[in-house]
Amino acid sequence: MVDHLMSGYAFIDSLIEHKVDLLAFGQLRLLLELNALVLCGQDEQVRLEAVGHLKATDKHFFDNVDGGIRDVIEWHALHAHESAWLRAAGVYIRMLAEPELFIEGNHRTGALVMSYILARAGRPPCVLTVDNAKAYLDWSALFTGKRKTGLALRCQMPWLKYRFAEFLQAQANPKFLRAA
Repeated sequence: MVDHLMSGYAFIDSLIEHKVDLLAFGQLRLLLELNALVLCGQDEQVRLEAVGHLKATDKHFFDNVDGGIRDVIEWHALHAHESAWLRAAGVYIRMLAEPELFIEGNHRTGALVMSYILARAGRPPCVLTVDNAKAYLDWSALFTGKRKTGLALRCQMPWLKYRFAEFLQAQANPKFLRAA
């Protein structure tokens, strides 16, 4: 799993280096690739063995009209004026709230997407450590219990986003930034 996440971080670094907007409608396949890296890494044999799952994820990703990828991309665009901390927090919440964006690997892929948003703005990436793991997982569990549709998350979203952004900012460690 760690190797797969490191492949994901390398992918994120490459996107940032090439100034690719991961959260633009024309780049949706890159989000699927990020999820595939989280699940399978770069090993072609593992990907061949998981081809059925990857195809099902692709279908789920594009066919989910109740809070799927369109929800995440549109939310991010509507909040482009906010800080990277708030956008990262909000996108993560939107990815984890029901229905989740991917069949599997939402937390790991979401952490990488948050890292992309933060690093693109020159902020340290989101890194899970022994010290912050419990609180991070508690936040994540709270988000997975929410539904994107309906009034509840709409009303709670500003508070959740601000509080989680504060948590992310408190965990930020410049040593996780790549030297320029």
